[in-house]
Order: sequence, then C-alpha cells, then structure tokens
Amino acid sequence: MKKIDKEVADAYFRTRTRNIVIFLTIGFAVSFGVVAFAEFFSQFTLIGGVPLHYFMGAQGAVLTFVFLLFTNAVLSDKVDRDFGIDEERNATLSAGKSLDH
Repeated sequence: MKKIDKEVADAYFRTRTRNIVIFLTIGFAVSFGVVAFAEFFSQFTLIGGVPLHYFMGAQGAVLTFVFLLFTNAVLSDKVDRDFGIDEERNATLSAGKSLDH
C-alpha cells in the first residue's frame, strides 16, 4: 500500500469525522426530536389516519437510520476515492499484481 502524506491524511480524517458528526446529529434529532415534539407532531396525520409522531416512533426513525447508513456508505466510498484510498485498488496491490498507471 502506498504512503499517504500527513496533510492528505489529516484532510481525510477531518472529512470522515465531519460526515460522522453530521450523521450522528441527524440520527439524534430524529430519534429524540420526535419524542420531544410528539405533542406538536400529533396534529399531523398520514394516510390511514396514523399520527405522524406514532409513525416516526414506530417506523420512521428506523427508516431514517437505514437511509443514513446507506448514505454514509456511499459518501465514504466517494471520500476514499477522492483521497486515493480505494479498496479495490489496494486489494489488487496487496495481491502482488501491478497496475498499469
């Protein structure tokens, strides 16, 4: 595996840390925000008359977390490629095969 400059490594770490903080903040806001504002959200109903706060507590928070996990995976792969940390390329290099670059 090739060496990474300290500046590049620091920028990579800052980017990944920023993304994690954003996703954790959204997850916290969804999970605890619905509880904190349940009375306000109870005035809204979804299809079938289901109150919004009940839906978010029962299914919405879980769907939000799944969406955040998927988004994190996609963005993490993009950040890895942007900083030259590509798993497929590293696997090829570690297997002893050379790249034509």
